[in-house]
Amino acid sequence: MADDTEISSPAATLVAEPGPETAGRRTMILNMGPQHPSTHGVLRIVLELDGETIVKARPDIGFLHTGIEKECEAKFYQQVVPLTDRVDYLANLSNNLCYCLAVEKLLGIEVPRAAQWMRVMLTELTRINSHLVWLGTHALDIGAMTVFFYCFRERETICKLFEKFSGQRMMTSYFRIGGLALEPPRGWQQAAGGFLKHFPANVDEYEDLLDKNPIWLRRTQRVGQVPLERMLDLGVTGPMIRAAGISWDIRKSEPYSGYDEFDFEVPTRTENDVWARYRVRMEELRQSWRIATQALEGMPGGPWMAAAPKVVLPDREKMKTQMEALIYHFKIVTEGFRVPAGDVYQCIESPRGELGYYVVSDGTSKPHRVFMRTPSFGNLQVLPAMLEGRLIADSIASLGSVDFVLGDVDR
Repeated sequence: MADDTEISSPAATLVAEPGPETAGRRTMILNMGPQHPSTHGVLRIVLELDGETIVKARPDIGFLHTGIEKECEAKFYQQVVPLTDRVDYLANLSNNLCYCLAVEKLLGIEVPRAAQWMRVMLTELTRINSHLVWLGTHALDIGAMTVFFYCFRERETICKLFEKFSGQRMMTSYFRIGGLALEPPRGWQQAAGGFLKHFPANVDEYEDLLDKNPIWLRRTQRVGQVPLERMLDLGVTGPMIRAAGISWDIRKSEPYSGYDEFDFEVPTRTENDVWARYRVRMEELRQSWRIATQALEGMPGGPWMAAAPKVVLPDREKMKTQMEALIYHFKIVTEGFRVPAGDVYQCIESPRGELGYYVVSDGTSKPHRVFMRTPSFGNLQVLPAMLEGRLIADSIASLGSVDFVLGDVDR
């Protein structure tokens, strides 16, 4: 085993005096990352190798230094929403939703049904968007370049749809405490419906390229297996745990935003390998399409914001004719709004697993504490158990199957 000095060296290093775990053989310390493209972010993995076999793997995190949780304490409650976009930048609306639901619990605000359904539709489109990025980059890592271009073709359509709603392709900040930031734009039904109409055929296309590809099968089946008990101990959630046979999904177990009104299934597999995680996410693409289609076709009428004048910014037209609306707007923007003292934990199902926000209020207009239970952090802990004892050639496929985002880890 290498000591700390050897592990921190920038290049590959031979360990001259092996410890008890490597007795009788010479091992080498190799840094994978933080610049490696297949680590999908600024992640450094310190690998100890015996030939081509990984003896020990240690993830080294903290390169982003975002400090988003601490930043929340210096912002008004409504100013925190753009910060949540940057936590998981591939699922920004999921973080918007979780934070808004937590603060709405503290305020006791009832969000209109139309806003809830619109949140569901956009969040499921976010899940599709995130899974497309995962599938395209994961396939590219393994050598399937065509899938990458196909996935980003559909992702581009979703980004244009988000831009239509919010003016931004990625960091949309579209959800607000009490509802939505803006009224949905003209023609949103046609834009969303056009994408959803053709998407199932696109998923079939991805599967035609991969499901019977012998190289894909050999690189994914029986690779990256981890004992289920180990995964449960480490707090692994999302597609990772569902690919191990556990049917756990917050949308079903603790419904929020009206998910109990939607008809969908929770995909599971039992192989608990890279192949199973791929199959679970492919089925989740179809289930998210199913939910989004139901939300589009059954979208309720009514307001998009809650009736809470001291919390929700008033309509622009009312500000031109009503003095009260102008006053509320001025006070909310300059002073924020006070939230009753207390604490709350709200969790949702993000594309990567269980996402939770613990918000503590001291009765002022700024959060006393915002703690984020991010799924990537928990899922990343399983990496050593997944890699150790495997060939280094399998490390990239195993790593990509976790689908973590380093912003979600280093928040």
